[in-house]
Amino acid sequence: MAHNPSAAAAQETDVAAPTFTVPFDTRLLCIGGIWRAAAGGETLALTNPSDGSDLAHIARGGTADIDAAVAAAQAALDGEWGRLTAAERGRLLGAIGRKVLDNVELLAMLEALDVGKPLKQGRADAVALARYLEFYGGAADKVHGETLPFLNGYTALTLREPHGVTGHIVPWNYPMQIVGRSVGAALAMGNACVLKPAEEACLTVLAFARIAIEAGLPAGALNVVTGLGNEAGAALSAHPGIAHISFTGSVATGRLIQAAVAHNAVPVTLELGGKSPQIVFADADLDAALPHLINAGLQNAGQTCSAASRILVERSVFVQVRDRMAERYRRLSIGPAVADLDMGPLISKRQQQIVEHFVALGRDSGLRIAAQGELPTDLPRGGSFVRPTLFDDVPADHALAQQEIFGPVQVLIAFDGDAEALRIANCTAFGLVAGVWTRDGARQMRMARALKCGQVFINNYGAGGGVELPFGGVRHSGHGREKGFEALYGFSTLKTIAIQHG
Repeated sequence: MAHNPSAAAAQETDVAAPTFTVPFDTRLLCIGGIWRAAAGGETLALTNPSDGSDLAHIARGGTADIDAAVAAAQAALDGEWGRLTAAERGRLLGAIGRKVLDNVELLAMLEALDVGKPLKQGRADAVALARYLEFYGGAADKVHGETLPFLNGYTALTLREPHGVTGHIVPWNYPMQIVGRSVGAALAMGNACVLKPAEEACLTVLAFARIAIEAGLPAGALNVVTGLGNEAGAALSAHPGIAHISFTGSVATGRLIQAAVAHNAVPVTLELGGKSPQIVFADADLDAALPHLINAGLQNAGQTCSAASRILVERSVFVQVRDRMAERYRRLSIGPAVADLDMGPLISKRQQQIVEHFVALGRDSGLRIAAQGELPTDLPRGGSFVRPTLFDDVPADHALAQQEIFGPVQVLIAFDGDAEALRIANCTAFGLVAGVWTRDGARQMRMARALKCGQVFINNYGAGGGVELPFGGVRHSGHGREKGFEALYGFSTLKTIAIQHG
């Protein structure tokens, strides 16, 4: 993040947003390679979170559209897509990835307008999408079975096979990245996909489907049905033709999806919420840590499952860390997504109200605010902007330290020694990511092994990490793993074959 003075931020955000027209019809669904209106003919409005204006309209897909998409996916498995070899699937994913790179600027603009993230973050997400496709394209023909020692006169072996038709429910905060890590892995293993993006932000998903088809993806291998979660999303989760569901989103919705999937006894991958800590010990390299302490909490305006929303600091350096973080907070630049500053708006007025409620709760509880970013005076009135807020020395059991806020709010918590740091780090219902900052090698390993979460970063913080690193949580953060080869295993089923040959 660049850290520009707030006066400069006001000047920059005074620039009018460039005129931009979405270069395709956003009101259509992609089913069986055909772009068509929803069966019910209804649409939903998309709002630009930077100014509150209507950005576009999308199809309000429902049960009939999900039925058609699942049928199209099954037809693809029974037809051209199902006949491709693993090497051919990999080559095709690589071609789609290259075409994504050719469209980075378009995808970045769509993501900025739709989600509210600065253009540079939109560009990074588009490049990450291409990287997922590159990785999974290269891995498609490298997922091997095994031969197993068994009885004399037998040869036993295992095969990895696709589940079949997989369902993917993608949230609004990182549409491109999550499509890459979910759909990319599923396609690499030979599944056919039905994708339901969040109704708040789905333009890049629709654009990606067009890119994939243009690159040669067979009809029906990827189907996109936009619509409401309690309509299209519910229909997809409960559909008897779905063999696996992948969901990223809230704990509450994850529970509903798991219950719906249970009726069909199929597997589900859930990547849910987080309240991830970064733990700073007195011997840490603070110059190296500070950018990560800030960026990992405020990227995408804090609307990240793996955001480092809790900063645990050893008491002897607590004041130093607090003051240095506060100084950076005060220099954050905030404005419309297309201004490409440090931070854009939240996704919606509803999310803005949730975050403002938590900040008010902290104030009403008597918590001290260590620093807040400044909002320029000339921000668009309809935008969903909030001041990034850093709370000082928050009790570990306070709601601000326990509940996922999903906004630019971080809490500082002081600790004394390893045992207390671990107790505080592990005391929430979540367990997604943690960061540890210390030069002590033995402590690094002790902490990494004792932290109850899916990823631990030592002297860095990846906010989810790279494409190669398995990602997922424990407890209320979900189960199953995405990214890396683990995702390929998750999007396949293991078959055992035993041959008696004498």
